[in-house]
Amino acid sequence: MRAAIIDQPGRVRVGDVPDPEPGESEVVVRVGACGICGTDVHIADGGFPPTPYPIVPGHEFAGEIVELGKGVPGEWQVGDRVAVDPSLFCGHCAACRSGHGNLCVNWGATGDTVDGGFAEYVAVPAATCYRLPDHLTAQQGALVEPVSCAVHGLRRIGVEAAERFLVMGAGPMGLIMQQLLQRSGATVTVVDRNTTRLQMASSLGANAVAADAAELDDERFDAAIDCTGVVPAIEAAFGALRRGGRLLVFGVAPEEERVLLSPFRIFNEEITIVGSMAVLHSFGTALDLVAAGAVDTSALVTDTLPLERYPEALELMRGGAGLKIQVVPGGALDA
Repeated sequence: MRAAIIDQPGRVRVGDVPDPEPGESEVVVRVGACGICGTDVHIADGGFPPTPYPIVPGHEFAGEIVELGKGVPGEWQVGDRVAVDPSLFCGHCAACRSGHGNLCVNWGATGDTVDGGFAEYVAVPAATCYRLPDHLTAQQGALVEPVSCAVHGLRRIGVEAAERFLVMGAGPMGLIMQQLLQRSGATVTVVDRNTTRLQMASSLGANAVAADAAELDDERFDAAIDCTGVVPAIEAAFGALRRGGRLLVFGVAPEEERVLLSPFRIFNEEITIVGSMAVLHSFGTALDLVAAGAVDTSALVTDTLPLERYPEALELMRGGAGLKIQVVPGGALDA
């Protein structure tokens, strides 16, 4: 089969690899669509330490079951359409046993640590599959994974009706966060240097937008979410909090980066800072939200390319010209 392959950091190509075979309790999925995110760029550059090489990347995907392995529950049949939670938790470490599988010491994920969805076919545990409603396309199904990350993030920081939120970054994750916050009754201000993305934030109902936090006239917010992973943005989000405010560090920053925050403010103003790592018991909820139209999927997907153009799709992601970029291995845009 054809697949995108990262042989080693900096070497990305599309080539032939063996067709996957399902292991015990696994299914083989024909990939209908797979989205690119910032983690894929980190993997391509060698900036995501858990990743072994060579690897077929891709962790945001949906498609159709074409083969069943031994021990797959009878609820699954060839032809079932599914979205796939990429999470691979060991189940026996202390984090897993305490219900925090996303912090698993043996953490893995389809497309991050084992071959993933930028391919014609991928083998995954049946337990990670979620049935797609008939009215959702595979392209919409491929958005469930990033929505599930946002759901987990919002559970970490919490949101109440009428709260004022600041979202740093109007990329796909920032816009997903914005929509889910607004659905919960919050008012949202979005900051991004990309004015095209700010226009999208406005069209999706942002209370206000700005190209820089310095333009907000010292407004103070109940909570802030950084979706950029950029140190100055994190520091600006912290600086915009009211007394008793909350900050969610959601974007992925390089491990060696450090932020400068006032410990006195954290103490004296009882500011809460939390992180959010990937997906945790949030995939099913995210699928329900996408199925209900809580997220405008048509606004998020701006570029769709065939598998053979994966290197080009990766460069589009680097350039930040669009929003969500998806690869459609079969070439059918309505997959």
